[in-house]
Amino acid sequence: VLEQLTDVGQGSRRDSLAPRVPMAETDAAAGGNPMRALKVDKLVINCCVGESGDRLTKAAKVLEQLTDKKPVFSRARYTVRTFGIRRNEKIAVHVTVRGDKAMQLLDRGLRVKEYELLRKNFSDTGCFGFGIREHIDLGLKYSPDTGIMGMDFYVVLVRPGYRVQRRKIRNNRIGKPHRVTKDDAIKWFENKYEGIVL
Repeated sequence: VLEQLTDVGQGSRRDSLAPRVPMAETDAAAGGNPMRALKVDKLVINCCVGESGDRLTKAAKVLEQLTDKKPVFSRARYTVRTFGIRRNEKIAVHVTVRGDKAMQLLDRGLRVKEYELLRKNFSDTGCFGFGIREHIDLGLKYSPDTGIMGMDFYVVLVRPGYRVQRRKIRNNRIGKPHRVTKDDAIKWFENKYEGIVL
């Protein structure tokens, strides 16, 4: 009996002294942990005109037509006389999309880019963005009154459990192994859309 107890104790000690395998490697060996799966939290589409007035109103109509949501106007943080921008002047418009609608718009945007992005399009926090020069490439009809509008797509990727840092009660920080990194986002993009990162 004593020999068995000593063997058990030595076995547990060996397990405690064994080198720790990184979480990513254990997930790959186990066939995938659902808590490590990436998903699109939201898609933000921004259209910066640089001035208030008629052009900004037209840009808002284009975004509303594209997303079926009411866009929000953004104001300038400070005055830039070179560009004729005054502080607190409305110069841009953006809209946030979530769920299936976000995935549909993201697919249309990436199709315009031919599923090719640069490595610098990805941030260290696991998000990525790209620009579209002409909104008619997304399937919208051209209108002479509106003209051609360009826009920026910005995608936020998260893992299950990110709600911990946003909830009101007992919120806490996300551990470093669970955070989305630049390489994680690139791998997700390549696997999900069979994309190319240059």
